[in-house]
Amino acid sequence: MSNPLSNTNTSEPNFFEQVYQVTKLIPYGRVTSYGAIARYLGSGQSSRMVGWALNGCHSTEDWIPAHRVVNRFGLLSGKHHFPGSDTMKQLLESEGVKIEDDKVVDFEKLYWDPNIELS
Repeated sequence: MSNPLSNTNTSEPNFFEQVYQVTKLIPYGRVTSYGAIARYLGSGQSSRMVGWALNGCHSTEDWIPAHRVVNRFGLLSGKHHFPGSDTMKQLLESEGVKIEDDKVVDFEKLYWDPNIELS
């Protein structure tokens, strides 16, 4: 499969835009991690920057399913950046993802790795 982030325009998307593009590809009912997105983008040490990008995605024109991105242990570490304390959990549960104690149940089973899925 070709890289879904390749750009036929003369200017490449910036890092935040690339994060948004990958996040849009996470399938309904699946989750990934900040680090997985960073590694896919060739910036393995930039998981925090992925988090910063997703914190700002609410101001974009497109809807970015940022609720599908959790930390490497399956914890809803970004939940405080959503309106309401349970919004992230509610969005995931509406997709059939079970959450207990702010952690994705069956994280390994639901984990979507863009390095594998998009290669």
